[in-house]
Amino acid sequence: MFQALQLTDKNTIALTDLDESALPEGDVTVAVSYSTINYKDALAVTGSAPIAKSYPMVPGIDFSGVVTASDNADFAVGDHVVLNGWGVGEKHWGGFAQTARVKGKWLIKLPAGLSDADAMRIGTAGYTAMLCCNVLRDQGVKPESGPIILSGATGGVGSIAVNILAKRGYEVHALSGKADQNDYLTGLGAKAVIDRAEYAEKARPLGQQIWAGAVDVAGSHTLANIIANTQYGGVVTACGLAQGMDLPSSVAPFILRGVSLVGVDSVYCPVAKRQAAWADLANEMDISQLSDIAHTIGLADVEDAAKALMAGTVTGRYLVKLS
Repeated sequence: MFQALQLTDKNTIALTDLDESALPEGDVTVAVSYSTINYKDALAVTGSAPIAKSYPMVPGIDFSGVVTASDNADFAVGDHVVLNGWGVGEKHWGGFAQTARVKGKWLIKLPAGLSDADAMRIGTAGYTAMLCCNVLRDQGVKPESGPIILSGATGGVGSIAVNILAKRGYEVHALSGKADQNDYLTGLGAKAVIDRAEYAEKARPLGQQIWAGAVDVAGSHTLANIIANTQYGGVVTACGLAQGMDLPSSVAPFILRGVSLVGVDSVYCPVAKRQAAWADLANEMDISQLSDIAHTIGLADVEDAAKALMAGTVTGRYLVKLS
């Protein structure tokens, strides 16, 4: 038997005891050590959006843990693994459970130097942040190219992206609506903090050429303003829609300044890119700072934490301890 947080319909969620015979199909069984609460998880848990595609569903789009049974040649009992995305927590039971059964092709082995807890302090948010940072690097944006702007800077993606880019030598400017968190952001490496209200309204087709690159989790007017203020040849990465799914922008920055807008998908990202991102995280993240970013809670606390995340009152990210 194991405990799981289970959605029985869009508006009903409960902590439930389940037998392993209830687990969905898969060729690898994992004793889940930790999960996290991402924005998508908060939508599912609070019933704010139809994230779950069938019921009953165990939410949780990522987890780390130890393999306890395997019919997959790539994984052996005792391997420490991490999972991000692949529809887990949406179409397939996810990480808000003490046991998970999944397809081995969705897993990667945890890089040396990271514990199960470290992996979920980083989580899908940190893995997504690294994917964005690697796009900037691989598209030729260098520290000497100019400053980088990040939206949603106190959130999971933003917090870790600030830290990664600062350590890589970039001048990082953080967009935030939380004035009381300026010290937190500068402690992670931000050179300056900008009130997000400055980027929240309708954008002009072209603004000043300020940013060499960007990591955006907001979409809508925020993303449009960032694009309008990006330098010639700059690169903007988009990985979220916290402000909205729309993009009220203009073609002007693209055809007059050669700005690139690159979408970053963490759910179905190819395995090779995942492995590279996690290897970079293991090599570059200051693990001692992760405890400042993550707050540890239990499975019974997930519902209240999800509500706080939806209310915008959370700084950093939640670490959900399962075992």
